[in-house]
Amino acid sequence: MAVSTSFAGAKLEALFLKASASSSSSSNASYLPRPIWTRRVQRGVRCEVVASDVAQTGSSSNVSALEQLKTSAADRYTKERSSIVVIGLSIHTTPVEMREKLAIPEAEWPRAIGELCGLNHIEEAAVLSTCNRMEIYVVALSQHRGVKEVTEWMSKTSGVPVSELCQHRFLLYNNDATQHLFEVSAGLDSLVLGEGQILAQVKQVVKVGQGVVGFGRNISGLFKHAITVGKRVRTETNIAAGAVSVSSAAVELALMKLPEPSHATARMLIIGAGKMGKLVIKHLGSKGCTKVVVVNRSEERVAAIREEMEGVEIIYKPLTEMLTSAAEADVIFTSTASETPLFFEENVKDLPAVGPETGGLRLFVDISVPRNVRSCVADVDGAKVYNVDDLKEVVAANKEDRIRKAMEAQSIITEESKQFESWRDSLETVPTIKKLRAYAERIRVAELDKCLSKMGDDITKKTRKAVDDLSRGIVNKLLHGPMQHLRCDGSDSRTLSETLENMHALNRMFSLETEISVLEQKIRAKVEQTQNDKCIKQLQAQF
Repeated sequence: MAVSTSFAGAKLEALFLKASASSSSSSNASYLPRPIWTRRVQRGVRCEVVASDVAQTGSSSNVSALEQLKTSAADRYTKERSSIVVIGLSIHTTPVEMREKLAIPEAEWPRAIGELCGLNHIEEAAVLSTCNRMEIYVVALSQHRGVKEVTEWMSKTSGVPVSELCQHRFLLYNNDATQHLFEVSAGLDSLVLGEGQILAQVKQVVKVGQGVVGFGRNISGLFKHAITVGKRVRTETNIAAGAVSVSSAAVELALMKLPEPSHATARMLIIGAGKMGKLVIKHLGSKGCTKVVVVNRSEERVAAIREEMEGVEIIYKPLTEMLTSAAEADVIFTSTASETPLFFEENVKDLPAVGPETGGLRLFVDISVPRNVRSCVADVDGAKVYNVDDLKEVVAANKEDRIRKAMEAQSIITEESKQFESWRDSLETVPTIKKLRAYAERIRVAELDKCLSKMGDDITKKTRKAVDDLSRGIVNKLLHGPMQHLRCDGSDSRTLSETLENMHALNRMFSLETEISVLEQKIRAKVEQTQNDKCIKQLQAQF
């Protein structure tokens, strides 16, 4: 669905008003404006809290789910198309305190996909979990029930109550969900407009999802198309020129807080030698820093970084010497994947004071989610703590130029969104193709049996095979024309429209729609699978 110019312009204006907002240490949900999703609510996308989402904390029985399928305002439910839905919490809507509880490590993404697809109304799933966002993309057999099940799953895995999730989450459906992921991949939804790391993270979703049951055709196609959009936007708009990553924004923030004469002499410590830590070292070097200390579990990664950056002296320290190294540092960057904090109030307060030449404050710049530095460290005299939510101070520069580039990117995203929706529409014919083939095969088998029975029991295997091949050949030739008119790659809207008309015509002519709906089959299969799994668990418990 194309997005109106007025909506795109308003969204971009709000996006950059947010980017230039003054910094705030508040952890309240309103600490950042929420223009993107507010605008989408005005367009009719349901984002508000539904009372039943909060009130119904217990899950319904499997049987009742199927009964609801059959007895609800049923035609609308059973005939509705599967929906692409994103249930998300990002830096724009959710404070870091909640995002870190919801974060899912990359190694756990396949498990999460499996659990999500085990829910009654979820067919496909993907997880995009970064320092700035936690977004779950699903293909839902029912929008309302799917959102409810995923929200409850998120609450169960994170320990965050459903009521709190509903206060901060945003919900987008179908075209809006597609456009959102394309904007994310293009860097338009990032705190730092045009940053390139998010595109790599979207690519990683596809890489991890390959071969995972539940990372299906629709979700896989969506993420692969998002990668194409991200590349195209960066190539055609040059939006990444001059843009900064989260790591470089962290370096800029640290330098903003240090007295300028101390930039070249401040003692820098980096905890973690992963991608983020490596980028921090790189940007420190570009700002004139010639010596850094890196604390990491192993020395191999640090040695590899040392070979790449000859202009910076990189000193390795093991994790056991972290506090000793922190005592000798003026600025400490943390960027590890640790799920538990590394710095607490009790061990920071014992560190010696830093000199007045660096402002008398030891700076902790924590760009990890979950956070590596406990918020209580900020209460220690002589310590100042910054996290990813504080980086907005850095991103207000060059606003006009970035708005222009973002407007160019929006036109590309609108075009690509239409292409993806056309491709997805073209998949509508797949059930008809299968049903038409099954219908023809039933007739072929029935008529073949009649023919063979009339020919008697003494016919040879060769004759039997010849008759069988003849019947298959006739059916295939008769189906060739209709099948050709049901196939479309979605690239041409006129051809797609004709293809869908052909599909509806064939459904009417051969009464294919009188068969049990595809969605009802999927729901029934889900229910039966769940019941089977319960039986197996009960049997295993007995033995």
